[in-house]
Amino acid sequence: MGQFIIRVYGLIVNNKNEILLSDEFVLNTKMTKFPGGGLEFGEGLIDGLKREFEEECNGQQLKNIRHFYTTDFYQKALYFENAQLISIYFLADLHAPLKFRITNKAFDFEIEGAEQQSFRWEKIKDLKESDITFPIDKFVLNKLKETFDV
Repeated sequence: MGQFIIRVYGLIVNNKNEILLSDEFVLNTKMTKFPGGGLEFGEGLIDGLKREFEEECNGQQLKNIRHFYTTDFYQKALYFENAQLISIYFLADLHAPLKFRITNKAFDFEIEGAEQQSFRWEKIKDLKESDITFPIDKFVLNKLKETFDV
């Protein structure tokens, strides 16, 4: 019998129509994705999103959280056998002050075998599907381009 993997992501768009990206080295793989991660058992969607930002972004708080998209087609989970991925994306704003470092280049960290992460802004209109790692995030990128008319 299969299982569901539920993930929550924050789509943070600034006043320049740039979106916050997370560059990560996890499971021995480089990946570029939207910030967020797995929902824990007993946790609500918004609570899970807030926890992920607090964990990944040095205690960063979110505000103005609103639903953007939920996976509405079958997506096999990449790292789990016999599992279906359900991803829920929320538009949100960062509560000032910013509590984590923003860099200007992808993968701005030293890879030493451990999990690593860096964050950067990229113009939505300039992003291509090939810039994003996961299939569902590529789909959401196109929805963002439609929504922000870029």
